[in-house]
Amino acid sequence: MIYRNATIVNGTGAAPRTADLRTEGDRIVKIGHNLTGDEVLDCTGKVLTPGFVDIHIHGCVNMDTCDGSAEAIEKMSAHLAACGVTAFCPTTMTVSDEEIRRAVRTAGAAVGREMPGAQVLGVNMEGPFISPSRKGAQKEEYVRDPDFDAFSSYWEESGRTIKLVDIAPERPHTQEFLRGARELCTVSIAHTDADYDQAMWAFRHGVTHATHLFNAMPGLTHRAPGVVGAVFDSEHVTAELICDGFHLHPATLRIVFRQLGASRICIISDSMRAAGMPDGVSELGGQTVYVKHGEARLKDGTIAGSTTNLLKEVQNLVSWGIPIEQAVEAATQTPCREVKEDACRGSLEPGKRADLLVLDAGTLHLDRTVVGGRTVYEA
Repeated sequence: MIYRNATIVNGTGAAPRTADLRTEGDRIVKIGHNLTGDEVLDCTGKVLTPGFVDIHIHGCVNMDTCDGSAEAIEKMSAHLAACGVTAFCPTTMTVSDEEIRRAVRTAGAAVGREMPGAQVLGVNMEGPFISPSRKGAQKEEYVRDPDFDAFSSYWEESGRTIKLVDIAPERPHTQEFLRGARELCTVSIAHTDADYDQAMWAFRHGVTHATHLFNAMPGLTHRAPGVVGAVFDSEHVTAELICDGFHLHPATLRIVFRQLGASRICIISDSMRAAGMPDGVSELGGQTVYVKHGEARLKDGTIAGSTTNLLKEVQNLVSWGIPIEQAVEAATQTPCREVKEDACRGSLEPGKRADLLVLDAGTLHLDRTVVGGRTVYEA
């Protein structure tokens, strides 16, 4: 397939340029001018980007990773393709041991399998190794101190497909946990009461990622920089951002992009089963969630994940002043790097997978989603 005369935003942070792109099978083979082939799609007035990659998503369309069913993963996959997502990491919650095992086993079994839309890259474990004081919408009865033996057991149960695991580093047994877990996957600081010094210690001992920065952690103040200040003061920690305008103010997002740059930012949805559904009553991690105007909360007002998606978040960021090449990099190349998938996807380059999006240049509305060279969604 030849995608002709497209504005290419390649995911690496490079400025947009007009060119043709050719795919063969499931790969990108050439980017240039006046390319020829049997099938041609005129992309005049269109933007071509890598497919978006959501490494932190619990659910959508009334399905959840912790349902532990193949049907849930497949329905999430199909819906995500219609939201510009070509790959994702189904994400667990702090639920019972039995539910976690079923969820990681089911999600792990989907890795490498053909899906109706977005591909499954691996599992993200958000909990149970978090702080009860910063549990957010997670059930306190299932919160556990870091336990590498338990994590190792989940790792095996998942078919060794866990890509991310969260930890509150101020809890007991963190050092032993990090010593083992950092060799298996990316370790993230999350749902934590850690102060600046504790966070910096964790960054020196294997934590390289921060889950939904600002949310479920102490904020940055002039005398107590906290986890946020530690991320800003480090050189290698990558931060997740929920860019729905509800979790974080647009000005905060602009500040973080200036401070960290897109190569250290992952746009995530953190969406729950209410995403893609009308407002009303829903569920997350065994707790009742109330969704009003797209905002998901527990009865006590605690924010309970989101109902957004990466396409909407990229559109938001561009409308709030973030250059499109930065917003796209944070939704593609950076998350791929964080889960060690950047060698084969996350940017538009010859040799990489033909996972790409065709967007309207004016509105950034989605026209087409392509996964492995195959069109899985057309508007």
